[in-house]
Amino acid sequence: MSGYASAFRPDLFAGQTIIVTGGGSGIGRCTAHELAALGAHVVLVGRQQEKLDIVLSEIREDGGSAEAHSGDIRDEDRMSEIVQEVLDDHGRIHGLVNNAGGQYRAALKTIKTKGFEAVLRTNVVGGFIMMREVYNRSMEEHGGAIVNIVADMWMGWPMYGHSGAARSAMWNLTETAAAEWGEAGVRVNAVAPGSIASSGLDTYDPEDDGYMQRDLRGEIPLQRWGTESEISAAITFLLSPAASFTSGSVVRVDGGAPNGARSWVLPEEARNNEPFQGFHRPQSPRILDKK
Repeated sequence: MSGYASAFRPDLFAGQTIIVTGGGSGIGRCTAHELAALGAHVVLVGRQQEKLDIVLSEIREDGGSAEAHSGDIRDEDRMSEIVQEVLDDHGRIHGLVNNAGGQYRAALKTIKTKGFEAVLRTNVVGGFIMMREVYNRSMEEHGGAIVNIVADMWMGWPMYGHSGAARSAMWNLTETAAAEWGEAGVRVNAVAPGSIASSGLDTYDPEDDGYMQRDLRGEIPLQRWGTESEISAAITFLLSPAASFTSGSVVRVDGGAPNGARSWVLPEEARNNEPFQGFHRPQSPRILDKK
């Protein structure tokens, strides 16, 4: 089996320890594979040990270095415990990819308070816990890089109001941390994925199939779904030395979606834009296979 076809040099993260939350599937799984292929020791964090173990086996089979810790990022004590275990074993944490998160599709008027709070805890509070623990226990002394995953929430996010609020908060948290932690040599940035063909699509209710399978040509200037590899590449850049003077920034990876204004009628077919697929173990979302 050929390895990950990254756009970056193979030893880019040699000797570094990088935590990837939500590493058992989707964008987190893909990113963990790329970072391991570039020499990092990857710490997979997620709720389901079984999923983490599969990714762990894949990475090791490919010759990479990784370990897995199960836990919910909303569980402050567990996350603190994991960070300390990593530090005890490896001395420092060079990077954090705050990828774990999730939401469900629902109109604002139907969202219960408990559901709203659960999405905020997953997408903001959990991310904050990881940022704080990694900074206080390692990065304040040694520096490092944090990449938070937000979303294409720039003009409101109908049917995802809870997640839009959470992702917007995470973006502001990113800017704030970039200001407060810059003196310690810690860079904090974000990546905002748009419509990405990731296994995360399969977590939605079957009744949402029609929405997920809709034709994107009228919505996105590049007129296609993005790949997990295209998100991972942006994350990898922000963790790398090439981004040494980049902090408090967000990289949109969305095919220009927010720029497809209503006054601009998109042509029926896009040209000259081929997806980048560096991942050698991609898993196509089942929901898109039904199209």
